[in-house]
Parts: sequence; C-alpha cells; structure tokens
Amino acid sequence: MTDKVPGRRTCLYTPEQLDAIVGDMARQAAGLLTGRTRVVIVGILRRGAPLADRLHARLAGDYGLTGCVRLDLRIKRYADDLTLLYPETQLTENPAHAGLDLAGHTVLVVDDVMYRGHSMLRAIAYLAGKQPEEIRTVVLVDRGAAKLPVRTDIVGVRLDVAPSDIIECNVPPYEDSFRIDLLQPE
Repeated sequence: MTDKVPGRRTCLYTPEQLDAIVGDMARQAAGLLTGRTRVVIVGILRRGAPLADRLHARLAGDYGLTGCVRLDLRIKRYADDLTLLYPETQLTENPAHAGLDLAGHTVLVVDDVMYRGHSMLRAIAYLAGKQPEEIRTVVLVDRGAAKLPVRTDIVGVRLDVAPSDIIECNVPPYEDSFRIDLLQPE
C-alpha cells in the first residue's frame, strides 16, 4: 500500500511462511478438483488476482493441473483500511465476460481477506448466473467475521482480531513483499 494508515504494524506471516501456506491451499484445491477437467480460477481484484495466479501456478507445477482458465473480477466495497467506499458492493463486469458460459465448469473464486462476506457473495452471485457446475471459495485470510451466508472452502489462515484492527495482505505486484501484517490504527 502506498498510503499506509498510521499505527502499529506487526508482521504475522513472512514470505517463506506464506509460500508454505499457499502450497497447502494448492494441495487442498487439488483435492477438490480431482476428476475435474474444466476448471476456472477467478481472482477478485486487486489482491485476489495475484493470489489466484500463485495458486494457479502451484496447481500446474505441483499437481499437473494444466489447462485451467484464469479470469479476474473487479469488485469493490471497502478500501484497504476497511473504510466503506460503496453502500452496495460494486462489480464491474469485464465486457469479455458478458457471454461467458461456465456450464460444466468448476470455479474457484480467490480473494485475499474474507471480512464481512460482501465481495465474495457478489462474486458468487455473478458467477452462479453463468451456470457453473460448482463454485468453491478460497481466501488467504478469514477474519471470522462474515455477516452473510458465505463460507470459505479453503482458508490459508484464520485470524480472529479486534474489529478495529486491519489485516494487511501485502501481495506483489501491489507491494514489494508477500506478507501479512496486523495493523492496529492509532
């Protein structure tokens, strides 16, 4: 993040630790995808997209799951400091996705943090309209504070933190280093 919110930051997970966590997430995803030949991996922009790329690379490299389609969705509700930007979760459809037919596909939706569930629910609703066979959710961090009926199938780490605290997922190319920090604002 270029405009860092002031406060005390504590590194919770280093790049090496997160690499192992993403490896475990890929192992879990490979188990869910056994026997599936038509797979779409969808990253929620911003940080869910490079996480989806990492997961995609691990699935291909470690488990031989090649041929997965990679797409991204632009969904916005909160700023990175959890300031509410939009009262309703906004999804901006890529014109190339308008005629997308996911019939017979298994879809993995990847995001960085599951907070209240608004972004993930909006992504699932949109993708369900494309008629996939199955939709699975993947998040790097689940804060355990979801207010909507959304569950995560694969969770890298669960962090129960105070509502005023912020989980900062630093994911290249948006940040220099792949890490998770806890921010306790001033």
